[in-house]
Amino acid sequence: MASVETLIRSAVMKGVMAVADFNRNRMDEAPNPYLEGVHAPLPHEQMFEELVVEGDIPAALNGLYARNGPNPIGTEHAASYHWFLGDAMVHGVRLQGGKALWYRNRWVRSAKVSEALHEPPAPGPRHPRADTANTNVFSVDGRIFAIVEAGAHPVELGPELQTIAHNPFDGTLKGAFSAHPHRDPETGLHHAICYDAGPDGPVRHVVLGPDAHVLREEPIALADGPSIHDCAITAKNILVFDLPVTFSKERAIKGFRFPFGWNPGHGSRVGVLGLDAPGSSIRWSDVEPCYVFHPANAFETGDGRIIADVVTHARMFADSTKGPDSPAIRFERWTIDPEGGRVERRVIDDAPQEFPRLDERLTGRAYRYAWTAAAETGENLVENASRLYRHDLETGAREVREFGTGWLAGEFVHVPYGPDELDGWLIGLVSHDEANESALVILDAKDFTGPEVARVRIPTRIPPGFHGNWIAAREV
Repeated sequence: MASVETLIRSAVMKGVMAVADFNRNRMDEAPNPYLEGVHAPLPHEQMFEELVVEGDIPAALNGLYARNGPNPIGTEHAASYHWFLGDAMVHGVRLQGGKALWYRNRWVRSAKVSEALHEPPAPGPRHPRADTANTNVFSVDGRIFAIVEAGAHPVELGPELQTIAHNPFDGTLKGAFSAHPHRDPETGLHHAICYDAGPDGPVRHVVLGPDAHVLREEPIALADGPSIHDCAITAKNILVFDLPVTFSKERAIKGFRFPFGWNPGHGSRVGVLGLDAPGSSIRWSDVEPCYVFHPANAFETGDGRIIADVVTHARMFADSTKGPDSPAIRFERWTIDPEGGRVERRVIDDAPQEFPRLDERLTGRAYRYAWTAAAETGENLVENASRLYRHDLETGAREVREFGTGWLAGEFVHVPYGPDELDGWLIGLVSHDEANESALVILDAKDFTGPEVARVRIPTRIPPGFHGNWIAAREV
């Protein structure tokens, strides 16, 4: 019976996609903010060697900073294009011996990209719905993977960002993966909540071992096909954000390539599931309607409750069909009571911000500091802002790092150099919204508003992207 149902669903989806293609071709062309200005795609791959450095790169930083994001190749249909679906381009800066050896950008070779570049297809199996891994980059088992949620398999990359193969973790991954696996610092296991895009796409808790092989794919029953961009783990549990952004057949039929929208009829809740427990044992706690792309961290309090620090959006994909839209963005602390089924929300900071990061040695444990990038609100969140924030979650203090007029700051990652949370470098890209220039900036987390440790000048504009990580040379 299951195979018959699968065939029926497949036939229905093929019919829906045929109607979508017809309607997409009838759309009137219109400007798209994610194809213009600072978001305009780079037209080709580049490499610059022996980059100019202002300040001193710490000699201990031997490795690669890599960041993923959308960069469409060729011509896009502006009316139906969505920022989240652009062809993947990874940007990287290689540091060694106090020098910036090179910057390069490389398209991740999907079938479309390979064809556009007149190359043979990259090896490896493809997910039936997509093969564009455009959201994050991480390392495991000495290998680098470009990853995305809800569709394409992970794509293995080489140390110079070249595509090696589409690789569902050596065949151990059975469905879609996530853009946000979280590594438990005690066990070394990566945990993620994964889903396949669709009205009834399965949701799974996936556990990845240190050998980059999947150890667990536990199904979790959810309705309406919700979009679950990220999750959070504690020492004992994983949090599932089941919120009111769901698959929209109406948008799909109309031809919009990103078929998710705000669904006020879908409940808003947070699930707590034991890291090795059956999916049926998940405990749900209701929360006021909102949407969460990214939590900073979560941890148990010792009295049965869980603290989760998250960036909340009042709504998401309610009006825009081209990218994120949000009338309000806040950094909040949620206190989850799994036994009582309740979530208490407290605002940490009501300034618009996104991309929270922490010292990931404390993932799932009590911690004190979080770093976020300032954001803008509106129908389309077109540009990042020129500021970073450091939050002291113990005192409530917030410090602000300004990069200056025209400089747009993305996500910064924490690279530790000592035992304490503030013993670390913060590393990330900034890009000028008018000049053809970008930079990799290194800050001292302890002296957040002090002089930059180093600035690596990159003689090209880098469009705003999504997520990246520091990959130490010893990890590859």
